[in-house]
Amino acid sequence: MRSKLKEAERRVAELEAAADTDFLLEIPNRRGFERELARAIAYMKRYRASGALIVLDVDRLKPINDSFGHAAGDEVLKAIAATLTRQVRASDVVGRLGGDEFALLLWNLSETDAKAKAATFEQAIDELSFAFRGQRVTAGASAGVALLGAQSDAGRALEEADAAMYVRKAHRRHEPLIRLVSN
Repeated sequence: MRSKLKEAERRVAELEAAADTDFLLEIPNRRGFERELARAIAYMKRYRASGALIVLDVDRLKPINDSFGHAAGDEVLKAIAATLTRQVRASDVVGRLGGDEFALLLWNLSETDAKAKAATFEQAIDELSFAFRGQRVTAGASAGVALLGAQSDAGRALEEADAAMYVRKAHRRHEPLIRLVSN
């Protein structure tokens, strides 16, 4: 009976972890990320810590899916998740909110540093290049920032970062993309 109980508890733990994880990217999904964000804000309230929330939307994923198939879109998403994960500290959290939208929870950043980090993420994703059916394809990304602290509310912070991301996305549509090509 004890072994069956242990096995059932292990299985429940596995299922709970799976419910919070994006199966494709192996990072927290919306549910898992929102749980981490709520925990972080509770910690910030208790210890007067600070951080930043960055919401990042992948540009041009729909045309990639439409032109080259969802396997190509999945490859782009995997590369973006790996790029973001490489550029954060172990204490930070990278999650997928759904579709082509990612969120990052970064600890102890000023507003200036958070905006600089968001720009760094955009640039890193802009520089990714993929080959599908002999064509070179880039996706790009637009990021919005919300600062976090003792007075933060998780839902409101997500709304603020999302709104800032849409402003940034609109701005980037009119921004010329200049790339230097070396010989």
